[in-house]
Amino acid sequence: MSSFVMKSIGNALNATSLVSSKLASKKALSLFASPRKGRYNNDQKRVIDSAFFEEISYNNLEIATYRWVGKGKTVLLAHGWESNASRWDYILKDLKDQDYNIVALDAPAHGRSGGKQFNAVLYSEFISVVAKKFKPEVLIGHSVGGMASVFSTYLNELPFIEKMVLLGAPAHFTGVFSRYKSMMGFNNRISNGLDKIVLERFGQPVSYFSTADFLKSTTAKGLIIHDKKDRIIPFEDGQLLANRYDNSEFIITTGYGHGLKDTSLTPKIIGFIND
Repeated sequence: MSSFVMKSIGNALNATSLVSSKLASKKALSLFASPRKGRYNNDQKRVIDSAFFEEISYNNLEIATYRWVGKGKTVLLAHGWESNASRWDYILKDLKDQDYNIVALDAPAHGRSGGKQFNAVLYSEFISVVAKKFKPEVLIGHSVGGMASVFSTYLNELPFIEKMVLLGAPAHFTGVFSRYKSMMGFNNRISNGLDKIVLERFGQPVSYFSTADFLKSTTAKGLIIHDKKDRIIPFEDGQLLANRYDNSEFIITTGYGHGLKDTSLTPKIIGFIND
């Protein structure tokens, strides 16, 4: 979506807020939570064709899971926004060569999973359900998948997770929300309305959902990787995560972007898992 289109939508909702700030805020949140892509195309389907596919029911939603069975450690993979389990194609072969027991899932409203809307809290619940079934020792999350992974370990009892890899993960939901508000050009009526809806829906203010704060209590060993030129999640988020996550290593890259799909990072991730 171009910046012109986003600003046009923002202006329309700002106008609506003059009549009903509640209605405008609900529409703004629905827009924020509705992925425009992330379902599988034909090329992406080929990535998961070799996996054992299983659906797990959770609160009337189906969680799509994919398994490449191995005898080694169980590794759970959580993709990011507007993506799906096929995003791990670049690293799957190396993980299989290590004979890991690999599990991947699709987020809410992504891939083959159910739902029409997405939020990081619901995604964390998906991750928790899958983790409790397959008992992974290692959890790898990209972008909001990393955020949801941390939320999952903080909000649920997942003592079997020994290590986490966070790839380009946001440090806090406040930043994600603020960037959305700014990008759309929302006025104070909608901005405050969005914060109020989050509080009503989740029982906590936006500031509560902080990846960096949640990491302070984790016992799992961590590997944080963030690119200096990440245009989606600022590099400062990676720095904050590293500062708050005592038992972690921080790898800084330059030029790999937000996706971090560079094979030079794979040996470092595998080395961390095997250490």
